Amino acid sequence: MSTSTHEVEPVEPGETMPESHVEAHGHQHPSDALYIKVAIFLGALTALEVGTYFLEDASTTMLVVLLFPMMIVKFVVVAGWFMHLKYDNPMFRRIFVFGLVLAVLVYTAALTSLHVFADAV
Repeated sequence: MSTSTHEVEPVEPGETMPESHVEAHGHQHPSDALYIKVAIFLGALTALEVGTYFLEDASTTMLVVLLFPMMIVKFVVVAGWFMHLKYDNPMFRRIFVFGLVLAVLVYTAALTSLHVFADAV
């Protein structure tokens, strides 16, 4: 008899119930209030990023120095909270960190090769 992954098989007398998700994985998911706090934090960080557009006489170097850390913080928060990365296998965290480091290096190399930082010298 085949059952889909969403059906619950009946428990025979003397058998125990299967573990719940929380019991199997050993953690509680964050509350709705925490998700709202994280969303407000991300909204404020996005407002700061958009606010850099209104900085007059801002050099490209200054913008990169301001925006890169904000980009990294947003990446970490989204990957950590909304993707539940902190509950997953540590290998996934390493993959995300590697991707982040690689992205920063590629952006830095591209901006350097295009002489974007030339106005700072």
